[in-house]
Amino acid sequence: MIQPVHDIASQLQAVYPADEAESLAWWLVEEETGMTRTQLQFGCKDTAFSPHMQEKIDRLLHFEPIQYIFGHTLWGGLDLKVTPATLIPRPETAELVDQISAFSYQHSSSSYHVLDIGTGSGCIAIALKKKHPEWQVTGIDISAEAIKVAQENAKRNHAEVEFVQRDIFSDEIESFAHRFDIVVSNPPYICEHERSEMRKNVLDYEPASALFVPDNDPLVFYRRIASLQMGTHLYFEINEAYADEMASLLREQGYTDICVRQDMYGKARMAEGHLPTHSS
Repeated sequence: MIQPVHDIASQLQAVYPADEAESLAWWLVEEETGMTRTQLQFGCKDTAFSPHMQEKIDRLLHFEPIQYIFGHTLWGGLDLKVTPATLIPRPETAELVDQISAFSYQHSSSSYHVLDIGTGSGCIAIALKKKHPEWQVTGIDISAEAIKVAQENAKRNHAEVEFVQRDIFSDEIESFAHRFDIVVSNPPYICEHERSEMRKNVLDYEPASALFVPDNDPLVFYRRIASLQMGTHLYFEINEAYADEMASLLREQGYTDICVRQDMYGKARMAEGHLPTHSS
């Protein structure tokens, strides 16, 4: 570990585990200098920092996510703007994108229409469009601020995706019904009682409206989306605690070929179903 990284990591260890402190320190130095870890280790360039480096360290010490500090994150091969109006994309969400792509390769079509519900930063919609430029992809979100971020992300990643502000619980959403071949959503799914298990960097900074659902109705978003039957193939990111309930919900709504899949951490994280009454 080079000295600047060591010094920053030492400060961060006041509130972070040693391995996470080191990872954050490397991230700070790489972003600040514009150098890769290899370049830094071999001293290819000057490693002078701006006067604002300590301010960024202090923000990390107050648990602000490093992605918000820098205003962007790298995810799934994309450089995405993120703000407190959007969730920070997680690695497991990239697995959902991969799952959809795997299905599409088995059922090749050049005319898929895709809807991403609760698009946030636009990460899912943009990733699918980049993998499949021939698809027509739309993302919707109730948040006007999130839609602006998603639109900017589409531009910075050169992806032609339509982003529209919509509330899936409003009557106007009915106009979207049966327009899509694939519907995907990573909706709010963390129950209120799970707050105590979450870290401050999530609770204090990421948008609660994109995270939490009532304890008495944890599947409220899934039920609404599934009941709309807006597309032939439906994909969800889910709360592992409700995997069985999700499968039952999809079955009750008329979906078949229901499958719940584990993510890279061995957690039941993805659910899918298909509508036999629609042609694919």
